[in-house]
Amino acid sequence: MTKLFDYRRAGQRVLAIEIAALQGLQAFIDESFVRACEMMLHCQGKIVVMGMGKSGHIARKMAATFASTGTPSFFVHPGEASHGDLGMVSSQDVVIAISNSGESDEIIALLPVLKRWGNALICITGNPDSTMGREASVHLCIRVPSEACPLGLAPTSSTTATLVMGDALAVALLEARGFTADDFALSHPGGALGRKLLLRTSDLMHSGDELPVVPCHATVRDALLEVSQKGLGMTTIVNQDGTLAGLFTDGDLRRILDQRIDIHQTRIDAVMKRGCVTVYAEMLAAEAVQLMQQRKINGLVVIDKQQKPVGAFNMHDVLKAGVV
Repeated sequence: MTKLFDYRRAGQRVLAIEIAALQGLQAFIDESFVRACEMMLHCQGKIVVMGMGKSGHIARKMAATFASTGTPSFFVHPGEASHGDLGMVSSQDVVIAISNSGESDEIIALLPVLKRWGNALICITGNPDSTMGREASVHLCIRVPSEACPLGLAPTSSTTATLVMGDALAVALLEARGFTADDFALSHPGGALGRKLLLRTSDLMHSGDELPVVPCHATVRDALLEVSQKGLGMTTIVNQDGTLAGLFTDGDLRRILDQRIDIHQTRIDAVMKRGCVTVYAEMLAAEAVQLMQQRKINGLVVIDKQQKPVGAFNMHDVLKAGVV
């Protein structure tokens, strides 16, 4: 009978090796790391990250993380850079070059040009005595005891260490800049976090002719027509001076029908809900949703400083905007 391969043991061995590699990486968060951060923080251009092969994949992720956390950055493929893409780099940019061996031919070929332009060069390698290590303005070491690959060939522990070193740089710069959640949202307007941090109730609400509103002296029938025409499942009721008097919803309709009220004769202010929940246009949409959930209501009225209704929205609008 064929013995089953122990996949779990193999996976656990990989984790143990890579955890040990990351623990050893702490020794390299040193003065060189501080100098690299200062160099990037005071960069007058952008951070250009480059690497070949697996290091290139890590470089792309590193550039993306920098860019999304307040450090303008982009990736340049070293091979393409030798054939024109180096024109994307300006003399004010800080270049981060990644190679575990420190002997990437494609990157080494670019060093004379970068030196001539006066670019600050941060090299991340596993060998400080390599060509890239010696030529760097600042060298960050990511040497690991061993790769997780049992053949010692596939970049595993070394790429993990490089990725974490990049995250350490990005987060250190984020904190140094005082980068906030609002700043993060501005660079992620299409994401769920961006919507939660950027959208206001003013972005959700129906206003102007779309706002359901009737005066206090209107009949229940008039209010029902407004609810039906505006399609929000509710209507606001206003006083003579335009201030909010109350709210009438689909739920209120079911309640008064049970009471056999004459909808043609009864005034809406006799059956409306007084003291309804309101918000201001500046409130974050996410906060408004939380309020709706807490109060177990399906819609909200937006008022101005004079207590006049300026808009309204319901949970359907919230879902459509992707806030939840």
